[in-house]
Amino acid sequence: MTAATTDFPNVASRLVNGILSIPPVYNLAKRQARQMMIKRANSIGVDWLQEVENLKAKPWEAKLAAVQNPTLTYPDYYVTSFHAYSEGNLGWEPALEVEVAAHAVHARIWQEGAADGDARLRQSYHDILKASIPAPTTILDIGCSVGMSTFALQATFPTAEITGLDLSPYFLAVAHDRTQAWVNAENYGVQSRFLSHPQTSLKPPTWVHAAAEATGLADRSFDLVSAFLIFHELPQTAAIAILHEARRLLRPGGHLAIMEMNPRSEVYAKMPPYILTLLKSTEPYLDQYFTLDIERVIQEAGFEAPIITCNSPRHRTIVAKVR
Repeated sequence: MTAATTDFPNVASRLVNGILSIPPVYNLAKRQARQMMIKRANSIGVDWLQEVENLKAKPWEAKLAAVQNPTLTYPDYYVTSFHAYSEGNLGWEPALEVEVAAHAVHARIWQEGAADGDARLRQSYHDILKASIPAPTTILDIGCSVGMSTFALQATFPTAEITGLDLSPYFLAVAHDRTQAWVNAENYGVQSRFLSHPQTSLKPPTWVHAAAEATGLADRSFDLVSAFLIFHELPQTAAIAILHEARRLLRPGGHLAIMEMNPRSEVYAKMPPYILTLLKSTEPYLDQYFTLDIERVIQEAGFEAPIITCNSPRHRTIVAKVR
């Protein structure tokens, strides 16, 4: 099942698709995109290479074993290249670079862009949640990656029990590692910016290695299902399946909240072809996300009409209550 809207991909985007279909050009674009992110990180005071080296010194294989579900079968859409990594999300390099990449990518969301862009983006999302939904007692953070979104939700709703779920055991190993640092109020390496105000009195999150469209979690077990920047990484069939799974997991009166790129933003409409090429070289399902009629498929999954709020020049927050 698919549900498309808008006239995206436009002429420029279709031209980029053609260019990226040439393997040497595609590989060059991925390398350029990565180098651009590293340079931007350095420009805002984030030493990308050094901070990743610090993380590499940890005993990661044991941490991986602690969170990995060895029986999990990965969906076909996930076993592909994401974010300029040939292994996609299933490797140590992408897992150890998630946080520095987030700071680099989000540094210039606002014109006065700086190192606090990522924190500002998350805060803009949480401000909308606090203003529009009752305080949840249980939260599921789908596509939680290395836990940045999960810990930020915990700080926003300090009394809630939070579960972070992701398909990458490598990401979850990093999340599990940073849990102990968070609980013990330890700041080190790349996590110093993220853990500058640890909440030692809070219950640490639970980490689950599973697909968001087939979580294996109990019916009606959450008040809030949150998705922070994952829908642009999904084909439409997976996005729709996740919406239905979220509906199954939510209690009556519960809410779905999605923070995502805004396809209607002028930022994307006016994006120079070169930058668009670099972006699309790292996001294999971007066209499918931009053409998804998100309002309609949310309602078809069993939610009331969603409320959509722009929370940055290029992002939107979607909140929908269980119908």
